[in-house]
Amino acid sequence: MISAWGRADGRKGIRNVIAVAYLVECAHHVARRIVDKVDDPDVHLIGFPGCFPNSYADTVMKAIATHPNVGALVIVSLGCESFNREGLAAAVAASGRPAETLVIQQTGGTAATIAAGLEAVARVKAIADAGPRVPMAVSELIVGTICGGSDGTSGITANPAVGGVFDRLVAEGATCIFEETGELVGCENIMADRALTPELGAELIASVRKAEHYYTVLGFGSFAPGNAEGGLTTQEEKSMGAYSKSGSSLISGIVKPGDVPPSPGLYMLDVVPDGEPRFGFPNISDNAEIVELIACGAHLTLFTTGRGSVVGSAISPVLKICANPETARKLAGDMDVNAGRILDGEATLAEVSDEIYARMVAVAQGARSVSEELGHREFILTYKQFEPVGPACLPRRAA
Repeated sequence: MISAWGRADGRKGIRNVIAVAYLVECAHHVARRIVDKVDDPDVHLIGFPGCFPNSYADTVMKAIATHPNVGALVIVSLGCESFNREGLAAAVAASGRPAETLVIQQTGGTAATIAAGLEAVARVKAIADAGPRVPMAVSELIVGTICGGSDGTSGITANPAVGGVFDRLVAEGATCIFEETGELVGCENIMADRALTPELGAELIASVRKAEHYYTVLGFGSFAPGNAEGGLTTQEEKSMGAYSKSGSSLISGIVKPGDVPPSPGLYMLDVVPDGEPRFGFPNISDNAEIVELIACGAHLTLFTTGRGSVVGSAISPVLKICANPETARKLAGDMDVNAGRILDGEATLAEVSDEIYARMVAVAQGARSVSEELGHREFILTYKQFEPVGPACLPRRAA
């Protein structure tokens, strides 16, 4: 059983993060200095750099600010950006969390706002820390997965090991989210065969074809030189390896960034914007996708890597599962689980799945992931555009 933080909106968090959010790049420095001066591992920096309004950014910021792992929010606004700071503050207040807003142009500039920010963090943190602790079952977790820096070992060790964890979690009544449609090209039909309904299967195929069109227009897909150097030969091979993270359970639905799955089960997160390409690459780095998983409620993320990645994330812990035994030795200090032991003949796929599951539960119970211990709190949010999912994407809710 997990000792979680109970929120006024009924949700349960495995962390009690105080988020300091900047609403435009012009406020980034001030917000970062507030976080740096507080120097607390549970005070995290998040933000949106753009000055022009964007409904996707607004949706994601509200979802992150009211995430179950977030106990309170301090907003840092320059004062003339287009982001709706009042709307963000109202969403947080409606969730029962404390929130304070600082407007640099009104507070007196950099130094004055940093000083005011330190006081604001102290006030909201005291309220959040006094919040109730409640029991939480593993079945109440929302768990995301992503792969980054994939190589020829990823689809053999770490990814299918995570797939085994997902199958176990789904069987236990938890909620699991996999992505990304741009790395599922070639897998759309076998993925559709696992859909809860034929209509959902058609939506899964359509989402992958949308991603394929998007990348074709851009002239660049998700297959990178580093993947080839690591032994991957085709987009299809990479896709099959990435797909194996989803396991073999029935797929219950499709969500888009900011959508929290309405019921337990396995969901695919569609991260490629709707409509014709307008904002460049769908995600400029793995951390952008982690943010979107968190916006969908993920309490933590299982991150597989073959070539090696050292990133973590603000708000929700990231667990690193290394696919390649050589990489695991070189980057041992950045990995939670060495799935490369499968290739070395030191462990079976099932044993590594059990190890990942146990490590995940320990982190949910309060143990720090390696990336947390190292101070990784990356956060990226850019421009995108999405339409709401249709009823076929969430057949259980439609029923």
